[in-house]
Amino acid sequence: MTEAGRTPNRLIHEASPYLLQHAYNPVDWYPWGPEALQRARQEDRPILLSVGYSSCHWCHVMERESFSDPEIAALMNQHFVCIKVDREERPDLDQVYQTVCQMVTRSGGWPLTVFLTPDLRPFYVGTYFPPEDRYGRPGFRRLLTTLAEAWRSRRQEVEQVASQWTVVLRQVDIPPPSGEEGLPDRSLLQRAAEVFAARFDRRHGGFGGAPKFPGAPALDFLLRYGAAGGGQRYVEMVAFTLRKMAEGGIYDQIGGGFHRYAVDAGWAVPHFEKMLYDNALLPPLYLAVWQITGDDFYARIARETLAYVEREMTHPLGGFYTAQDADSEGVEGKYYVWTPAAVREVLGPELGELLCRHLGVTPEGNFEGGTTVLHLAATAGELAALTGRPEAEVEAAIAEGKTKLLAARARRVPPGRDEKILTGWNGLMISAFARAARALGEPRYAAVARRAADFVLTELVTGGLPGAGGRLLRRWKDGQAGIDAFLEDYAHLIAGLIDLYEATFAEAYLETAIRLAREALDRFWDPEGGGFFLAAASPDLVHRPKEAFDSAVPADSSVMVLNLLRLHPFTGEERFRAVAEAMFRSYRGQMERYPGGMASLLSALDFYLQGALEVTVVAPAEDPEAAEWLRRMGRRYLPNLVLTRIAPDLTQGPAGDQVPAGRDPAAPAPALPPTPPIWAGKAASAGRATAYVCRNFACSPPATTWEEIAARLG
Repeated sequence: MTEAGRTPNRLIHEASPYLLQHAYNPVDWYPWGPEALQRARQEDRPILLSVGYSSCHWCHVMERESFSDPEIAALMNQHFVCIKVDREERPDLDQVYQTVCQMVTRSGGWPLTVFLTPDLRPFYVGTYFPPEDRYGRPGFRRLLTTLAEAWRSRRQEVEQVASQWTVVLRQVDIPPPSGEEGLPDRSLLQRAAEVFAARFDRRHGGFGGAPKFPGAPALDFLLRYGAAGGGQRYVEMVAFTLRKMAEGGIYDQIGGGFHRYAVDAGWAVPHFEKMLYDNALLPPLYLAVWQITGDDFYARIARETLAYVEREMTHPLGGFYTAQDADSEGVEGKYYVWTPAAVREVLGPELGELLCRHLGVTPEGNFEGGTTVLHLAATAGELAALTGRPEAEVEAAIAEGKTKLLAARARRVPPGRDEKILTGWNGLMISAFARAARALGEPRYAAVARRAADFVLTELVTGGLPGAGGRLLRRWKDGQAGIDAFLEDYAHLIAGLIDLYEATFAEAYLETAIRLAREALDRFWDPEGGGFFLAAASPDLVHRPKEAFDSAVPADSSVMVLNLLRLHPFTGEERFRAVAEAMFRSYRGQMERYPGGMASLLSALDFYLQGALEVTVVAPAEDPEAAEWLRRMGRRYLPNLVLTRIAPDLTQGPAGDQVPAGRDPAAPAPALPPTPPIWAGKAASAGRATAYVCRNFACSPPATTWEEIAARLG
């Protein structure tokens, strides 16, 4: 039977944790698909589309208040075909209707509530609605009645609105002309950096006021631009922001990892959900600042965040889970907050007092009910001066206290975890671990990245190798994979495989990245209108969307541009470079007018204008001198690096692992040309490990010492 004696609806058969959260609603929910859409057309009934995701706090609120209410559910069932969509499974649908919501209401978010005609044109949009009128929002009960009546008695008006909105929607993705011809130059990057600087919060770091998001794409661009000669102040902005974030409540002070955003300007109180993508995008930034400054604080935060992902967000087979809820036992943040009494109960009076001072736990608190969101209130040095104890002794005590608090917290009721595995978000996390392996010189991180990549390339494909006849899929849950991959999945997985190749020199990852890049161009590139589509053409899309603007993650199309530029030295395929240049021309106007939303394409433009820094190491796989060179390169911030390693005899192939686990032994012909351009003419000098550094189509003489290599890296 049922949960608490209730009969499940159709969502009980779905894999999505978000849809399953609604499986016992009295609403006659459908998943998005032919059955629901056909019913709407046959009965000429409007569609009520509700889009959200499993760790969304206000989605939970609306589920409790409205979708579990029998009277509201009866209204929904009587007048509408009700469809639930997990935005993480169908980002294309979310993108289409979220765009409408933002156009009409000047805001967006989740839950996304959209009313559609049977042919999928929207005529009313919003986000969260309370059951009755409150917060300046119409009550959901009244809204349902009003829209049902409008459909019956004012159908012509409804159809007119739906037609107008759809026309505008289809114009959104057409890039307006920039008014200039040709490719942009570095002056565009300079103007963009100045726009970010004008919005910079000099007190707390980050950009703008509350609520405040990490904004990884913007930080990545400023770091690149500043380190490339744009000005030290931009590097300092990024370092300051990352430090303030890591000292605040948005960072989990005892468990590691970042919450989604802060509700205040000072990073003190977070919205407590944890998303895989934030914890994939931020460690490389912390490592980059560590590479530039040498400050171990930033490396520590990266390590702790990766440790959190390994501990709490990794499937036993190697893939990474999607998210953790903000709520525990129905209360937002309950799992994470503390009182002085709770700390002392775990640690005792003396150590408890030290940790309360260190983490800012006070009787007044800084959150609901007098509880405290942990944050860095006093450093070990400050506490040492205050207590008269040696700083090393205080640091050891703090470490002991944090370990005990984490163990005690683990005994609480944990937040819900969305255990579906998404190809694109796994690609982001593969990149993070692979980059950490290179920067920190720790093979263990490369092993984590490899397990995840092998999982995706085995479990999230069907019909053979992806990019070689097989089909890449988006979502895996409980042994079942499904949903054709979107541009997001291709773009981020390709980036992850390139990073993993540079960490392991396993050629099969590079070949798969190249195959996927070719397939992504065939499936998503628009040769006539320019830009990348988010999804393959589909009859259930009222509009086939594109997206060049960043969100919490870099825009998929911008990531694809950078992928193509990184792969071009290996393939020599002119199409890769031509598509990148076409993107820069098409979106030049947006980069000029809206740099805040185009940071990742600006980063790709920086890569293009500077040119790839191609480094080829020629040495046997176990050569200790080459290993030392690679370790030292890992310590340097080289964002435009394209790194490869080959054996002294090119007929032996690359000097790395050759086949990742799970690769089909009957694989098709190699994706790489017989002699990739980046390898051409490279040979060992006098039988020694040798490195070649190339930039802007010119290569250095062979280098056989680190001093020679370092001088050419710049």
